[in-house]
Parts: sequence; structure tokens; C-alpha cells
Amino acid sequence: MLEPRFRVASFISVIILLIGSSQKAESAIGVNWGTLSFHKLKPSIVVDLLKENKVQKVKLFDADPDSLKALMGSGIQVMVGISNDMLATLSSSTLASDLWVRQNVSRYMVKGGVDIRYVAVGNEPFLSSYAGQYQSYVMSALLNLQQSLAKANLAGYIKLVVPCNADAYESTLPSQGAFRPELTQIITQLVSFLNSNGSPFVVNIYPFLSLYGNPDFPQDYAFFEGTTHAVTDGSNVYYNAFDGNLDTLVAALSKLGYGQMSIIIGEVGWPTDGALGANLTAARVFNQGLINHVLSNKGTPLRPGVPPMDIYLFSLFDEGAKNVLPGNFERHWGIFSFDGQAKYPLNLGLGNRLLRNARNVQYLPSRWCVANPSTDLTDVSNHMKLACSVADCTTLNYGGSCNGIGVKGNISYAFNSYYQLQLQNSQSCDFDGLGMVTFLDPSIGDCRFLVGVTDVSSSSFRQICRWLILWVLILWGFWVFPI
Repeated sequence: MLEPRFRVASFISVIILLIGSSQKAESAIGVNWGTLSFHKLKPSIVVDLLKENKVQKVKLFDADPDSLKALMGSGIQVMVGISNDMLATLSSSTLASDLWVRQNVSRYMVKGGVDIRYVAVGNEPFLSSYAGQYQSYVMSALLNLQQSLAKANLAGYIKLVVPCNADAYESTLPSQGAFRPELTQIITQLVSFLNSNGSPFVVNIYPFLSLYGNPDFPQDYAFFEGTTHAVTDGSNVYYNAFDGNLDTLVAALSKLGYGQMSIIIGEVGWPTDGALGANLTAARVFNQGLINHVLSNKGTPLRPGVPPMDIYLFSLFDEGAKNVLPGNFERHWGIFSFDGQAKYPLNLGLGNRLLRNARNVQYLPSRWCVANPSTDLTDVSNHMKLACSVADCTTLNYGGSCNGIGVKGNISYAFNSYYQLQLQNSQSCDFDGLGMVTFLDPSIGDCRFLVGVTDVSSSSFRQICRWLILWVLILWGFWVFPI
């Protein structure tokens, strides 16, 4: 338990925060700030980017100290996350939850600190593909964390939420929405907890995945530009998948007696690469349509005039280190590229203002690694496999922006991706003599050959890369070149 002087200090800090900003904040368009990138910008540059674009709310997937320190004094409202693999520990005892709150929340809730509004307990823990492995930990973790927040005098200010995937509910029509039968008991407990503590229901909605996973899904229904495939549900008509999905959740909550519960969209967006239909134009049309639709305050047929409390776009940046099991598009959701450059014009609802690029980004020198045109590239496949097992080559695959650049282009792209990841170490462009360094940008059309950025964690990340490469080499049983 916290000592009295720390409890008093924590209480005073919360009072200061409450005075400085109203608990009833305006709804806003926020962003998800993920950090699974090979080329991370300094957190201070990211926070400056958020402020430059007047982003008022940001959602983190963990409680990364560097990110939270950079957010101190920014005035940006923050949702910090707890990964699913921590749920078992946090459900085991209040000692564990006390420690987590002390290390990841209380220490930042000071004057001039971080304005933490939500703690996301798990991330889509009820996802059907998890087969219930996290389900039994959720409520115990929530109850323990709520006690821990209360001990720190933060329970009245910080709300606990559990981001759910839209696969938690189902129906043929929105009005028939219901939670999956195996989730009815746990969701009933969850919404009762959320309701008693004044917390919203957080849901992640992805019309792109509906389109990607179902060849018969009408493409125009995924957007907000009008459709020839409107869904009629009694007296209600749905012209886009987002509204239909959201009202399916509203109906499911109503069946449990919580039809008026506030809803936050924790993730929503459209990727720009890595699959058919994932491109810059589609992403711009979807995200701009979504923003305009939400900020119009039209709401949905089941909630006219009541849009979601907040919407967090997914995501701020491309994340080249994400798992691609769901699809290669997983690494290309960003409204900004990895280096903080806006991918397309987007208005976040701030008059005529479009996205502004990150400033003070420090790049590596303008040089690239490409296939040596004077060598025989017959035996290049193993080198490409190694390069792409470490670096991100997803744009080379079917549907990707670099899919049509030819065999030599593919080799050069793979070599360069690895070379930049190794901070342009000269040996990393050797590939047994098959690679060479060039000072001419080899980018072709929409296929961009990147130049890496420098950051404060470069040395530690490089060490991780060394171990990863060593593991790959041992697994495959051959050596390619020294690092």
C-alpha cells in the first residue's frame, strides 16, 4: 500500500489535473501510436508531430516509458495499454496491479505530467482466434486494477476499458446483433463493470477486413461515398459498413440491458499497401469519409445524432515489424510513413488544415544498396530470404506497391531494406559480392526505396538484429555473410 505522503501527493496531483482540464472533454479524432517499427522516430519528434497536427487524443498499446515521458506536459489525453500476456499476472493479486499502476500510471500523474484518461486492459482478448486463452483473466485483472487505482486516488479520473474486436458480436442484420454465445457471460460481467465505473465500451471496427476476407462483400459499402448495396433493416437503411457494424454492437448491448452505454472506436482505418484494395487512394477516401461522417454528428439509425465518443484512427505510422499472419497489409496502416511524412492529404476536422509532416527527422545518408548489375544473380535467393526474414519486404508481394518492379528490382529492394536496417553498415550490402552501394535513388514509380532514420535506440536495436540474424542462420544451417 502507498505510504500516506504518497497518497496525499497523488490526490493533490489529480485535483490539479481536474482543475486544468474538464473531465467532460469534447469528442475528437485520435490516433493509435504503435511502436513495432524497425525505424523509430524519437518520441519527442512524434509528440511534436501530434501537437503540430492538433491531435488531442492518443492510444498506446503499452506504457512505454520513453513515449510517456515525451507526452509529459503536452496536454494530449492518453490511453495506455496492457498487453494480453500481462493479464494473468495482473489477475493474480493486487500486489501485481499495485506495482503496475505505481510504475506506469501514478508516476506520470503529476503537475506538468501525462494526462492519462484510460487504461486499456488487454487488446482484443476475446478475439475468436485466441480460443478463450485470455478470457478467464479479464475480470480479475479489471477488479484488481480498479482497486489499485482507488488506492492511488485515481479511480475517479482514469477509466478502465477493454478494447474488443468486432468479432465479439454477430448478426445478419444490425438490429439482430448479439454477442457470441460463448462470450455472453463474460461480456455481461464486463459491461456491468464498465457501467458501474462510468467507462465506455471500446470496439475496433475494420470495414477493410470485411472486404479483404469476403470476395462477395460490396466494395462501395465499405466506404462513405454512397452505395448501390444499401442494407435495409426494418425502417432503417444502412449505406456503409461502419454504421451497420456499430449498430450491431448497439443492439448487442441493448440485449444485455446497456443500450445507452457510451462507445469509443479504439481502432479504425485503411491500409495503403500489402494487398489488393490497400492503396493510398482508398485509404484517403475511407479515412476522410469516416472523419467527415463522424464529425457531422449524424450518428447511426439506432443512435441518431449520437456519434461515438471518440475515434482513434489506426494508425499513426506504418509498423514494419508487425506480425503479417493476418496479411501483409498489417505493416501499412499508417496515415504517416515510418519517418513521419504524410502519405496523402487528410483533414482531421480542423477547418481546411491538412496533415503536416514531422520536423527535425534525422535521416541516414542518401545512399542505397542495390543488386550489382555486373554479377551473376543466379544464386541470390538465399540472400533475399535472409534479408526479407529480418527486414520488411511486404510491398514486393502480390497487391503491393513494389510488386511489378521486376526480378532485379525485387533483389535491390530486399538488399536495401536490410542495408538500411543495419544503419548502412558497409558489410551489410556485400551479399557475397551481389550487392553494391549507389547514390542514385532506385525508387520506381510508387515503389519507394527507403532511407533509414537515426534514433536514440539504434545501437540496442542493431544488437537485436544481430541475434535475430544469428538465429535465422542457425535455423537454416548456412552462413551468408558476416555482420
